[in-house]
Amino acid sequence: MNEIRIAPDRLHQLVFNLWIYAGSHRAEAQKIADHLVAANLAGHDSHGVGMIPGYIAARDQGLLQQNKTLLVVKDAGAVLTVDGQQGFGQVMAADAMDLAIQRTRKLGMCAIALRNSHHIGRIGHWAEMCARAGFISFHFVNVVGDPMVAPFNGSDRRFGTNPFCAVFPRSGKAPLLLDFATSGIAYGKTRVAWNKGVSVAEGNLIDSHGLPTNNPGVMHESPFGSLLAFGLHKGYALAVMCEVLGGAVSGGQTTHPHSLQTSQAAIFNCMTSVLLDPAAFDAPEMQQEAQRFIDWVKNSPQPGEQPILVPGEWEEIQRMERQQQGIPIDTNSWQQICHVARAVGMPEAELAKYSA
Repeated sequence: MNEIRIAPDRLHQLVFNLWIYAGSHRAEAQKIADHLVAANLAGHDSHGVGMIPGYIAARDQGLLQQNKTLLVVKDAGAVLTVDGQQGFGQVMAADAMDLAIQRTRKLGMCAIALRNSHHIGRIGHWAEMCARAGFISFHFVNVVGDPMVAPFNGSDRRFGTNPFCAVFPRSGKAPLLLDFATSGIAYGKTRVAWNKGVSVAEGNLIDSHGLPTNNPGVMHESPFGSLLAFGLHKGYALAVMCEVLGGAVSGGQTTHPHSLQTSQAAIFNCMTSVLLDPAAFDAPEMQQEAQRFIDWVKNSPQPGEQPILVPGEWEEIQRMERQQQGIPIDTNSWQQICHVARAVGMPEAELAKYSA
């Protein structure tokens, strides 16, 4: 398998400059680059720089709007509703979390519902933003009108990968971070596997006839198959709740015949988030109790060499390794990124220096 490795700062500069050439203002290009490279650093290549060709395609089709600002639709104190105006999710979700953090500092809690945003990327990024402010948060997300996942006992795609995320900040330590698609694997992971020419694990995909397969191509070439929810009926049920709590509660849309997207390039998300200030609770031993539990879990006898990790530790390990060794990008994905960089006007000489 061929891949290149790029230092994180060099990759960040490439992404930033690409979006400047594509017409984004500096602040927008900065947030896009920050988010995409951070996703790669965390080990989630499915939500990293490999998304750029799809974003360019959505922009070219007039579906992704550049240089938009977040619109506050309703301010009810501890509850906010905001609209992303089809702008970059990396900007809209960041601004939404900024609003929610400010309100949580004032009131001890806040619920914020974001609708009509283009792809908001790795949800853990927004939870980590809340954790850095010292806050617990929960996030329910749907993918509007872009069905990829079959319902439990169903045989075709009916809803999106619908992530759920939660974070618990810890004193002097990385937060506990739970962040996953409610499908067995994220759609972007099938894109990465397809580009690499490798199979995905059994139990995650069905083909167009509803039969099990491990070929990621069924998500990218007609006739299309479907992802499966993780954990059988449990993952499916959580996906349903993310669809309703993310899409309907935000005043956005759920997935149904009237909301189906006409383009495979655009990804639209709604997200309902709840932020809580730990200091608002009567729990002086909160941090100590959390650590006692973690110590208890990690002291379980380990029959193999694999360590016992708590949520968020895997991402921390990936960050340390990739900061030292560079971010790996498979050659197919790299060629696709280079192609769109040229298309938006980046000179060949400038592009060449990033992979040197």
